Amino acid sequence: MQLLIRLFTTALLVLLIAEFLPGVAVASFTTSLLVALVLSLLNVFIKPILILFTLPVTILSLGLFLLVINALLIILCAKIVGGFVVDGFWTAVFFSIILSVLQSLTYSLTQNNKD
Repeated sequence: MQLLIRLFTTALLVLLIAEFLPGVAVASFTTSLLVALVLSLLNVFIKPILILFTLPVTILSLGLFLLVINALLIILCAKIVGGFVVDGFWTAVFFSIILSVLQSLTYSLTQNNKD
């Protein structure tokens, strides 16, 4: 159930960011749900491999190269999902940063306190 809530939350955030960030377009809510699903799958399966291969560069850049990896995953998601358009690399970087921050905020606000 928690996974479905996170997918819907991410889909809503993708729609919200697409409204305010120039260079990002999402055709519909269904498309944003598909974007959330594809992004989560890319983050689970592809991102660890990319991090492993680029570990020396990531260490030398003090972790800033992870922004590049996130942007590349956003661009890959835009290539996979029809109806989701990201204009360029820097737009993907800004989209990734904004999405990560908003996800952290919403997940921390909606998390059940289990003490």
